[in-house]
Amino acid sequence: MEETPRHPLAVARMARGLTQDALAAKAGAGRRGLRSGTDRARLRKWERGVEHSEEAQLYIAEALDLPARTVRSDDWPGWIPQTMTGVVPLGPFSFSSVPALREALRTAMERRTFLTISGSALTVLAAQWADSDASPLTRARDGKLIGDEFVALLEDTSRHLAALPTEQRQHTAALLDAHLSTVTDLLEHCRYTPAVGLRLHTLAASLAQTVAWHRFDLGHHITARQYWVAGLHSAHAAADHDMGAGVLGDLAYQAAWRDDHATAAAILTRALTRARHPAARSLLQLRLARTLAAQGEQRPALRAIAAAEHHLSDARTQRPAWCAWMSDADLAVDTGQALLDLGDTTRAHQLITEGERLLPAARDKTRGVFLAYRASSYLTAKQPAAAAAAAAESLLLAQRIGAPRCVTLVHDLLPRFQPYRQEQGVPELLELAAA
Repeated sequence: MEETPRHPLAVARMARGLTQDALAAKAGAGRRGLRSGTDRARLRKWERGVEHSEEAQLYIAEALDLPARTVRSDDWPGWIPQTMTGVVPLGPFSFSSVPALREALRTAMERRTFLTISGSALTVLAAQWADSDASPLTRARDGKLIGDEFVALLEDTSRHLAALPTEQRQHTAALLDAHLSTVTDLLEHCRYTPAVGLRLHTLAASLAQTVAWHRFDLGHHITARQYWVAGLHSAHAAADHDMGAGVLGDLAYQAAWRDDHATAAAILTRALTRARHPAARSLLQLRLARTLAAQGEQRPALRAIAAAEHHLSDARTQRPAWCAWMSDADLAVDTGQALLDLGDTTRAHQLITEGERLLPAARDKTRGVFLAYRASSYLTAKQPAAAAAAAAESLLLAQRIGAPRCVTLVHDLLPRFQPYRQEQGVPELLELAAA
């Protein structure tokens, strides 16, 4: 028998450890002179879908420790966050993908900056993913039948949008958001065959992953995490373990970017338990090497680098789309970054320079990141003129193609240039960055 998801109010209430009576009391309906919400019977009706006034919804938000701006009375119960942690739990049932997608879309639309997703919540999510399998795909019992042709159209246009050069991709955010919203609506409201359902979940995972990277590049970390979490749910529903591992790898990358290397290492360790494709394992091992090196764990980092090299040499030409870009250039640069953290500056600089040279011309955003890495390695080697040249090239490239994360990388290097203000190229770099 197909299990029915609980009402969002019940989910939120239980996540906070509240009974129906406790929520009614905490909402304070009685002390405000309201009749609604004062007993279990009324709350039971609410949790079965009965709508109620905007005023009562405000009291519920207060009882759930949510700010009043969260409430959108015309979207009851859609405005209620599903968990206290911000992460929809990953269970054995594929229906969890739609709530996770809805949570990501609402977070982006309403800018729910009051939500946080802790490293421990992500680690628990990774453990759930590693230890569970989705049941056969569920689907809406009612609604219009969705056919192959429309799904193929969504797949083709989504693939084309995601493959555009970075300079053009900066204009596609709204289109990708609309595609993901459409796919979510189809999953929730339409009828489809198991084969079409599998394609829709796979497409949702791919779109959520792409949108997450867009948000991450803009520095919208809370929203990016929600989209990656949604992508993990969708990949899990589609039983695509490699893609699920890849999404976890992205969450780990973000954690490492924010200097939470303990969380990054824990997530990557879980991801590696189920990743099978050599390209996927190479990428995950390389990211693990980076985060281990940042923590000064030399031997484990070097073992991870060796594993990344081995898996990349075994990777076939046909790879999962989300890691099709993985190449010798990426291996060289990220290995160089790991060695830089471990103190092997000479070899690190050689690898970073070599990786940048190997990078295909189409990957401009990655080139901007690599140039910033090269500038950092030059600064470590006390070569400020060369560092200024690489940093200026990175900044100009990032500004041209619309890559704010690259801009941030360069700006983060600027304090290290201060002792060299009189060196060749440094004043020009500082002026460019200030413009």
